Amino acid sequence: MRVWLNGALLADPTGPAVSVTDHGLTVGDGVFEAIKVVHGRPFALDRHLARLQRSAEALGLTGVDDDDVRRGVAAVLDGADLPLGRLRITVTGGPAPMGSGRGDAPPTVVVAADAMAPWSETTAVVTVPWPRNERGALAGVKSTSYAENVVALAVAREAGASEAIFANLAGHLCEGTGSNVFYVVDGELRTPTLASGCLAGVTRALILEWYGGREVDEPIEVVADATEVFLASTTRDVQAVASWDGRPLAAPGPVTAEVAALWRQREPELLGG
Repeated sequence: MRVWLNGALLADPTGPAVSVTDHGLTVGDGVFEAIKVVHGRPFALDRHLARLQRSAEALGLTGVDDDDVRRGVAAVLDGADLPLGRLRITVTGGPAPMGSGRGDAPPTVVVAADAMAPWSETTAVVTVPWPRNERGALAGVKSTSYAENVVALAVAREAGASEAIFANLAGHLCEGTGSNVFYVVDGELRTPTLASGCLAGVTRALILEWYGGREVDEPIEVVADATEVFLASTTRDVQAVASWDGRPLAAPGPVTAEVAALWRQREPELLGG
């Protein structure tokens, strides 16, 4: 692992580095991006950095310098042996007084890179009982306040699945803990709209641009009629779902196979930027 913190590479990437009063540590006041790295090159970096800025603005985090973050990315990837890796960019509210209010310190900016094992071609998912709040302050924001996802993912793993799926307050299909959901009904590829409260995934957007699909909000029960389902994320790419709450699904089905093939074909276009 290589880590860059506030302008400098750390000699010991696993040692103490962030203040115990950092607002990201004490109250989860921060945003982040996770980016796949292929042969030392980040995938869709420009799109991820644009979303990082949008997330920071949504939380009122100011002073996030795009050029500075790019220098951090370059520093951790320079000379790194990463055939397949994960880049993590985290921005927090910086050191602050105890409590929810921010201080006047500049943000803490961390860029880390490490190797990553590839996901399997197929996976299982389960529905969890807790809803996403599509009207909440963090709806659609890639915030470090991830405890809800930690709890949901633990439930999924206990059930032998790799992802937990949420409905929203309206009862509509929303998203996974770290992925967007695509499904096929009557031969049509569909995915929830951003109004559902799901994250505006970079992989999600590229699939819609490159392959197409209909954005629609439907009750989560619609998946009972789905003939195919796949997850989309920066690390999973296009991952077929073979089981949802124990119900078997074609994995990969014909639409999923087409999307995955197109993804592999076009992915090199965005390596490095």
